[in-house]
Amino acid sequence: MNSSSSNQILEADFELGFTYTRSPGIIIGKFLAALKQKKLYGIRGSDGSVLFPPTEYDPRTAASLNDFVPVSAEGEIVSWTWIETPREHHQVKGPFAFALIKLDGADTPFLHRLFCDDASSISAGMKVKVDWNDDRCGAITDIRGFVPLTATVGNF
Repeated sequence: MNSSSSNQILEADFELGFTYTRSPGIIIGKFLAALKQKKLYGIRGSDGSVLFPPTEYDPRTAASLNDFVPVSAEGEIVSWTWIETPREHHQVKGPFAFALIKLDGADTPFLHRLFCDDASSISAGMKVKVDWNDDRCGAITDIRGFVPLTATVGNF
């Protein structure tokens, strides 16, 4: 082997693609359809706890789940982190927080955006409510984020 052949770079055109579509299934499909209607559903686990968002299988036992439970559009902050300078992929212009939020009626928190004036106004246990997107399509982004319970929705 000579030195010129060992330094050659092999190239070929290649496009990675996924030639299939996936259905969200019965459980996640019902959850997403409800979001479009401004409704929130969790699912009852084998131990009686309410999981939000719902899952198809119990995380403790792997049993199939199907007992939907309505949960509130209000809840409380479990923990949070402040984002002073959002990046493009955050899809918001001003500062916000990522927060673990436990909705009233659910036993598990979930992660979403929290809009408020500044980091000093946030605390664990703070009551919040959903800020819905005006244009909903049946996706988790139908929830624009959360705002303090006392805030006027859409001000952030």
